[in-house]
Amino acid sequence: MYPGQQTFAPTTLRGDELPEIVTAVPGPASSRWLSRLASVESRNVTFVGATFPVAWQEAAGAAVVDVDGNRYIDATAAFGVAFCGHRAPTVVAAAQRQMATLVHGMGDVHPPAVRIRLLEELDRITPSGVGHAVLCTGGAEAVEVAIKTALLHTSRPGIVAFEGGYHGLTIGALLATSRSDFRATAPPYLGNLSHFAPFPRAISGDDSGNDARLEESLQAVGRYLADPVCDVGIVIVEPIQGRGGTIVPPASFLPRLAALCGDYGVLLCVDEIFTGMGRTGAWFASESNGFTPDLLCVGKALGGGMPLSACLGKPDVMASWGKSTGEALHTSTFLGHPVACAAALAAIAAIEDGKLMQRARWLGEHIRDELTRNLAESSAVAEIRGEGLMIGIECAAMQGHAPGDIAWSIVEESLRNGLILLPSGDGGCVIQLTPPAVITREQVDAAITILARAFDKATAAHGA
Repeated sequence: MYPGQQTFAPTTLRGDELPEIVTAVPGPASSRWLSRLASVESRNVTFVGATFPVAWQEAAGAAVVDVDGNRYIDATAAFGVAFCGHRAPTVVAAAQRQMATLVHGMGDVHPPAVRIRLLEELDRITPSGVGHAVLCTGGAEAVEVAIKTALLHTSRPGIVAFEGGYHGLTIGALLATSRSDFRATAPPYLGNLSHFAPFPRAISGDDSGNDARLEESLQAVGRYLADPVCDVGIVIVEPIQGRGGTIVPPASFLPRLAALCGDYGVLLCVDEIFTGMGRTGAWFASESNGFTPDLLCVGKALGGGMPLSACLGKPDVMASWGKSTGEALHTSTFLGHPVACAAALAAIAAIEDGKLMQRARWLGEHIRDELTRNLAESSAVAEIRGEGLMIGIECAAMQGHAPGDIAWSIVEESLRNGLILLPSGDGGCVIQLTPPAVITREQVDAAITILARAFDKATAAHGA
């Protein structure tokens, strides 16, 4: 065994189990592992507090077990990756079969057949006309490819993105990520290339306000596109802001944004890294908006748990890279990794065969209805919103306590009782639910019960 390796009994975890807490959370084993982590990892990577996090041991379906044997319902799908469920059987089997024949290829040289099959499948499931792809490893790299593509196609380096948007933390992707603490890690001179417009948030029952926010956003984008000093070549947008707090725009936003980009010869990149692959009830959240983007980024759930992403584009746009003469202008050692490609093919099949997009639609509606019913009297709730299995509960300030503090107390209390959640949005004020599509109704009911009790406790602690 390698140093520090543990041996575990063969797993019996099915994935449909309900929570079972057998120690304090975090338990003693988690605390030991987190102490070891602190001695070897950059201290900026993993937040470790007195009550958060726990060290995971295994996961299946919507269930997670930590190193102390505590069992949780995962309402995050691990940042949305496990849309098909943790350790989806057909995905694991496909990856194992691939590992038995070809573990690693050669990036942009001697392409494995499985990579070609995946590219064909991506061409099939993406919007018509957006089928030429560059495969990548993480979502941020896919965004980097989109930015490079726009520069090659338009010869204009400027970028328009949106306040609250998140597109990754590599230096190029940071150009489109709005949070100042993230952007502080990029060279300051790159900031001159970025321009941020307000993202138009749709609020139920506020039609006139929605119209005003929509016009404000589009007018800001238009000013940037018309300004030769900005020299904009690409607009990057999430159809629903994920890390920004599950912010849903008016339905007409994306088509009008696409038309505006077309008027100025600017490429529109839709970042569906979080929303894509079925999470909102369709392959891509932008499908129902009646337009075709120039570029489309996908990741997270694409690999079924394996690290894989892609930037896809219209053929004429992607042709701006030119034909390879033996040296690719954007590639990597692990481009089109065979095991990741095999897992992705199995994930696509699992989504279709299991009707997981349909399940995301009706289960998401059920969860929103149940949250509305159970939290109707809570003064800690400002709004419940979302589409499909991408749901946000925005917390309200209470008796001098900031919304982010309220949300964090609920996340911690839920973890102690067997429910894994994450905060998002401005100041962490939104509790985000992005569970696997295979989560059972019993697990949903248990999760809502835990969450409702956590809200009750927060209300009692912080005052109505």
